Amino acid sequence: MKNRNKHIKKYGIRISIILAFFILIIGTAVILYSSDYYHALSEADLENVITEEIDVITQGNEIMFRAKESQTGLIFYPGGKVEATAYEPLLKILASKGISCVLIEMPFHLAVLDSDAANKVFDHYPEIKTWYIAGHSLGGAMAASYVAEYPDQTEGLILLAAYPTKELPSDMKVLSVYGDQDQVLTMENYVNNMSHVKILSEVVLEGGNHAQFGNYGIQKGDGTALITPKEQWVQTADAIIQFIEQ
Repeated sequence: MKNRNKHIKKYGIRISIILAFFILIIGTAVILYSSDYYHALSEADLENVITEEIDVITQGNEIMFRAKESQTGLIFYPGGKVEATAYEPLLKILASKGISCVLIEMPFHLAVLDSDAANKVFDHYPEIKTWYIAGHSLGGAMAASYVAEYPDQTEGLILLAAYPTKELPSDMKVLSVYGDQDQVLTMENYVNNMSHVKILSEVVLEGGNHAQFGNYGIQKGDGTALITPKEQWVQTADAIIQFIEQ
């Protein structure tokens, strides 16, 4: 009996060591994966673009760019493995033109890990009466998934170099914006999945690419943009404002 108990104890120790080893490997992999992302560049050329004063309010994982006396808001999901603040230039331009924007910082820079994040936003800003949701790349796909699950929370969906993977409500209006130099967006998948959209406005930015919706530099596999980041931000903001005001 003693030998048997000794054998069981020894076996249990081995199992514990093996489990600890696998946990260590998984933990190390998660740390390495989460530390490998596109960082926001520190400078953005917004000269002669920002014409109105903008209040910036940070609350938890939300950064609000408040437009003066605005009752229209836009929730933004960042692209996958991109630092959220890389989208500040675009959202500041929108805020300066009257659209308050809430930028969501996602866990490990992946919107797929908190696709319901928008639900926490509405009560924080009761002065906003009409909400839209937007996202870039993977963030756009997750924004679309949010709309599919919560169809009554927002008035419209804005996809930047992205497409939905689920059927959207038949009355949900959608704006799709992408650059004609984008080599990251798979056009075959884009075309196939746009069948999920019933009311679509599409804007193709001549000379735009995938990465320049944000301010994080060159993205691996992307095409070379023929316009500046500032030009892409301004054209995107103009398309979004026209979509919201139509």
